[in-house]
Amino acid sequence: MSKNLTSRAEDYSKWYNELVVKADLAENSAVRGCMVIKPYGYAIWEKMQAELDRMFKETGHQNAYFPLFVPKSLFEAEEKNAEGFAKECAVVTHYRLQNDPDNEGKLRVDPEAKLEEELVVRPTSEAIIWNTYKGWIQSYRDLPILINQWANVVRWEMRTRLFLRTAEFLWQEGHTAHATKKEALVEAELMNNVYAEFAENFMAIPVIKGVKTESERFAGAIETFCIEALMQDGKALQAGTSHFLGQNFAKAFDVKFTNNEGQLDYVWATSWGVSTRLMGALVMTHSDDKGLVLPPNLAPSQVVIVPIYKTDEQLDVITSKANQIIQDLKEKGISCKFDGRTTHRPGAKFAQHELQGVPLRIAIGPKDLENETIELARRDTLTKEIVRMSDLVFKVESLLKTIQDELFTKALNFRDSHITEVDDFEIFKKVLETKTGFISAHWDGTSETELKIKELTKATIRCIPTNSKEEQGKCVYTGKPSNRRVLFAKAY
Repeated sequence: MSKNLTSRAEDYSKWYNELVVKADLAENSAVRGCMVIKPYGYAIWEKMQAELDRMFKETGHQNAYFPLFVPKSLFEAEEKNAEGFAKECAVVTHYRLQNDPDNEGKLRVDPEAKLEEELVVRPTSEAIIWNTYKGWIQSYRDLPILINQWANVVRWEMRTRLFLRTAEFLWQEGHTAHATKKEALVEAELMNNVYAEFAENFMAIPVIKGVKTESERFAGAIETFCIEALMQDGKALQAGTSHFLGQNFAKAFDVKFTNNEGQLDYVWATSWGVSTRLMGALVMTHSDDKGLVLPPNLAPSQVVIVPIYKTDEQLDVITSKANQIIQDLKEKGISCKFDGRTTHRPGAKFAQHELQGVPLRIAIGPKDLENETIELARRDTLTKEIVRMSDLVFKVESLLKTIQDELFTKALNFRDSHITEVDDFEIFKKVLETKTGFISAHWDGTSETELKIKELTKATIRCIPTNSKEEQGKCVYTGKPSNRRVLFAKAY
């Protein structure tokens, strides 16, 4: 299994593609550019969903669902949004098929079934949602509206990669309406902070919070807040975004309300989302040449028990003990799986669970039962130790927390060691090609300079960090005045 993986050093991209498939996370489908998320991969996504959903509801949000299809006239109502997504849209033009008279047994689009208006398969839902909000909002008493939607979206990508970029993907999208600009800005920052907390506390991925430059903003947004992560190959990955939309969509869809002073005003809006792209981030941040390394907080099974036996009688005794351990761990909120398959040898089981990143592995044989000990193996460090049965639950509980913390610390150390301050453009290019990672450099604030640097190096401004300090300097490319550093990187 893992022995057949290409190493990261040899070909990082190939390693990633192989690992996603061999670890049973996902595979390419019969539909070009789309993926099948397999049960093991979907189990991880479900844990992500559960935690994020809890966090959303704790901040006052509710779930709803809106249509997959958006009439073209609604989609183009907010011009910047429509223009930004136009090239990625899948469009429904007909509503029926019929038997093909020229090809027996085949079907064709019924030429008489053309829609009066084309329907866009949602690439994002602002248009259909704000058209709906128009009927929901009349007064300041109707505000705020704090809605989240778990859904799929379609963005017709030409070059795809499992989880990272597919024509259809799963995500959540929040869409909120507020009475004031201040409330909407607070909401947009709050949700970006929620994403950062989730990434760091559950995914064990350190992120940098910041805002996007004008050219990198969401189409139709006035401000885009983001979290940026760094993968092991030194490329950045945008892990989540939260957008302050101002009154753009309210004006596009004529969503007005009577404020508490009795005057009509346009509503203030936000939208925010994360997607199954987080699965790609999880794989690339922690995994190694032997397979997945999963943080315990998101592992479908935090512990797996593998019996070592020769006879059915031995298996029965070990199974009984394993069931007791599983119950004890379950009472502590720890998920544990017993791998009692008789079709696989212990070595094959070890290899599979190593490949799939199960944080802790317990091996129990007849001698272990006699000695009242077990062998406990960590996936992240590949180390083993012998633990007394009486100490097992405490040890497992402690180790899972240790693994979660150490995975974050390891990723944080890597990230921090790959942030390089640069003041010279030749050094800028050299760092990008050799050390990689984030480059902290001055920028003159113009889109022209940003575009030129991208053309010359393929690096983009990932964000203007929230915690960046004012610092007088000169643009790394033009030498023009600059008052703060921004983060550049090559990115997924």
